[in-house]
Amino acid sequence: MLKKLDLSQVVVLDIETVPQYPTFSEVPPHLQQLWEQKTHFQRTTDQSADEFYERAGILAEFGKIICISLGIFSYQNKSYSLRLKSFYGHDEKEILTEFSKLINRQVPTLAFCAHNGKEFDYPYICRRLLINGLEIPTQLDISGKKPWEINHLDTMEMWKFGDHKHFTSLNLLATILNIPTPKDDIDGSQVRQVYYEEQNLDRIVTYCQKDVVTTAQVLLKFKGMDIISAENITIVS
Repeated sequence: MLKKLDLSQVVVLDIETVPQYPTFSEVPPHLQQLWEQKTHFQRTTDQSADEFYERAGILAEFGKIICISLGIFSYQNKSYSLRLKSFYGHDEKEILTEFSKLINRQVPTLAFCAHNGKEFDYPYICRRLLINGLEIPTQLDISGKKPWEINHLDTMEMWKFGDHKHFTSLNLLATILNIPTPKDDIDGSQVRQVYYEEQNLDRIVTYCQKDVVTTAQVLLKFKGMDIISAENITIVS
């Protein structure tokens, strides 16, 4: 399958998310109760719902998207290049609207690629689109589709080779495949702090774009191809 994959029809994707509210005390009371119920079995016996709230960003019901970064392949002079495009800000609905406008201009058979995308990125985007009253683009809507009609690629799933219990981080996968990765990235667990406490959205966008680049390079490795050199990676506004 990967040998025949047309990279010009693939968009590499990554999202960054945070809790909807800076602190648990600012969450409306009825949502606080629902958060306690939702996370009851995830928390340790000595961990309160308040203490666990820093992880709210990973749940679409209690989090929000602050950045969507895309990587688009192009082929010129017998080599691939990658263009990066990011949608980010404090208004999630605006981010999702602009993202959807771009995707809706593409062919219905467009394929997405993300690391752990099937478990996180793809469903998270769809849930937040619905919550914001927006239509899900055809390429992301899997309702009623047969498995072979779903163009969702997942580099973590590819690495599993059918092993359902196996989890490998993007950073580890890139390292063992000899893909250069930046050492100055923030950790995913720090995104909430950088967003709410440092108020440094630009740093988060850079982190998101670097993950897109790494995922794209992993996909190339899976296809048995050379990775893209730094000078062939550009950011477009």
